[in-house]
Amino acid sequence: MKFLFYTHSLVSDWNHGNAHFLRGIMRDLIRRGHDTVALEPAGSWSRANLLRDQGQGAIVAFHRAFPRLHSTSYHDGFDHESAVGAADVVVVHEWTDPALVARLGKARRQGGRFTLVFHDTHHRAVSARGDIAGLALEDYDIVLTFGETLRERYLRAGWGRNVFTWHEAADDALFKPMPDVEKKGDLIWIGNWGDGERSAEIASFLIDPSRRLGPNTVTTVRGVRYPVQALEALQEAGINYGGWIANAEVPRAFAENRVTMHIPRRPYVEALPGIPTIRMFEALACGIPLISAPWNDVEGLFRAGKDFRFARDGNEMTRLLREVLSDQSFASDLAASGLETIRTRHTCRHRVDELFGILERHGVLGQREVAE
Repeated sequence: MKFLFYTHSLVSDWNHGNAHFLRGIMRDLIRRGHDTVALEPAGSWSRANLLRDQGQGAIVAFHRAFPRLHSTSYHDGFDHESAVGAADVVVVHEWTDPALVARLGKARRQGGRFTLVFHDTHHRAVSARGDIAGLALEDYDIVLTFGETLRERYLRAGWGRNVFTWHEAADDALFKPMPDVEKKGDLIWIGNWGDGERSAEIASFLIDPSRRLGPNTVTTVRGVRYPVQALEALQEAGINYGGWIANAEVPRAFAENRVTMHIPRRPYVEALPGIPTIRMFEALACGIPLISAPWNDVEGLFRAGKDFRFARDGNEMTRLLREVLSDQSFASDLAASGLETIRTRHTCRHRVDELFGILERHGVLGQREVAE
């Protein structure tokens, strides 16, 4: 089968976490013998920022790390009808331009043989409801949302049809333990500052605990969009700030440190419970102990207290970090349990299995096979 993915960017993961997941999904589809191609708008926001921040070398590094993944940039005048007409399944990410979302739906309505899927991996359904409500999804065969609470939002609002939960996951071909890598630091947090969606949480759960751990604890932060005042706060707390890191380099960064943390964005905690960041899946897949700021795992994705530990506030975060850093047995048990859960439930291989189950349930695979 041929899968076509409309994404904000496949090549750039600069403040663009969906690229992590899409790369893993495409790699597993290729492993199974399917054709996959991504389409991304020329000059996308993420790619433009990556080039401005890192230069062309970051694009070269992507192709070196993912040699079998192919992405085509499209401009005005691109023949989208021909592109989707040659595909079996077309997956459209929610950051796609609304006019193009509608255009692809029209192509499906006017006799397109492909299955048209809309994929939502953001909180705009609650934070910018009008943006999602304005999308023309009536001709989309399937809607995939990355959490059950988001799926329920779609169903209540009547956005699209055949709405399914499709969680993100770790690409375990990339994210895996590297036990031979030498430890250079203690605590690492990899996350972007964003638009103030977790600035208070970063102060409470990262900056203040790092300060309390003392100068002998080596803490590193990687990510982008940190304003001057945030960088000053990191420096005052003795935290090393390393800026952007390519997602392909993250497993080694985890391996070089002894513990990490998960700090979810406020819109998910308050309005879309049960949706962790993709970095949580990836960190646990690397076998590093993880302490999380509060969020409600309403879907039971993990075994709280076993796969990771929750910290209710900054004081508890400090205590748990100290425990992980001082108790090797506790740290090893936590890491092993989290890794087990990822390997048994939350890899991109599992998500591709789920995707094929959804397609088969709606007769997509059978119809195509008969037509051919």
